[in-house]
Amino acid sequence: MISNTGKLAGRTLFITGASRGIGKSIALKAAKDVEEAGGKALPCMVDVRDESQVLAAVNEAVSKFGGIDIVVNNASAISLTPTLDTDMKRYDLMNNVNTRGTFLVSKACIPFLKKSSNPHILNLSPPLSMKPKWFQSNLAYTLSKYGMSMCAMGMAEEFKNDRIAVNALWPKTAIHTAAIEMLTGGEGFNVSRKADIMADAAYLMLDFFLDEEDFQSKSHTVFDPTKKPAQNSKDLNVIFSAIRANLSADLVRRTTAIYQFNITGDNPGTWVLDLKTGNGALEKGKPSQAADAVLTMEANNFFDMFSGKLKPATAFMMGKLKIDGNLQVAMKLEKLMSSLKSKL
Repeated sequence: MISNTGKLAGRTLFITGASRGIGKSIALKAAKDVEEAGGKALPCMVDVRDESQVLAAVNEAVSKFGGIDIVVNNASAISLTPTLDTDMKRYDLMNNVNTRGTFLVSKACIPFLKKSSNPHILNLSPPLSMKPKWFQSNLAYTLSKYGMSMCAMGMAEEFKNDRIAVNALWPKTAIHTAAIEMLTGGEGFNVSRKADIMADAAYLMLDFFLDEEDFQSKSHTVFDPTKKPAQNSKDLNVIFSAIRANLSADLVRRTTAIYQFNITGDNPGTWVLDLKTGNGALEKGKPSQAADAVLTMEANNFFDMFSGKLKPATAFMMGKLKIDGNLQVAMKLEKLMSSLKSKL
């Protein structure tokens, strides 16, 4: 944890999504400065999609504390589903909470931010990368989060003459939240960074400090805990034999997908798992037809996944697994991996 400097004392922060996860950690970090200076918190139950509720909460905060100095747009909805698996109700939820909610909350607070001596808006949203891989597996979610990032970029330019700083903050690796816990099947705490790291980063940014090299070298000497010392690749033939022994017409019926594994590291190669025809097959080489999901990973991670030590969702969120194609199809492999665990 980075030590508090007390520089948020006397400032009013309006934070959305502060009941848990990253938002809660940021709120607690800021509260330490505020409360030590005699300040207080005002919890509000607000649906950021509802304009009347947002305006009421903003006005209540201004009435109680005299203004607003910092806005943190953290409230977010998530569904990592491909286009055909995303119903419009879920699409609307993500866009209304993420993009519209960020725009609405910022808009409601800006008149008061203009009166602050040191105003700041911070959105918890990703860099605007146009690489197709960020869209292909969860387009609806990416659109909604990019909307938050575009709010940051647009408002930074629009309100620069009003001295309102607007930034976006996004983690390089998975952060332990309720969403990550759901995606990783309860293993999120063991494989993710704590939300405190985001609170530290937000604290520095809200204090107008942004120097990645300095940030890495001071309080977080081990900046990327997902990187481990190199080790010899485990015997993948054991895994391949177990997979072949587990193939069946029933497994094909339940899966109906073709997987391509691009294995890197000590034993590089391409393998194809056909769970779409007959009793299934596993062969080395490229597929004769396009794979539904292409998984790229190091040999050690491949071994750990198929031996039940590492879940696909966990590997994906940690950056150990790259998935091209249908993300939901890729996650179906988890059942196969679970059945192999007892045979290794």
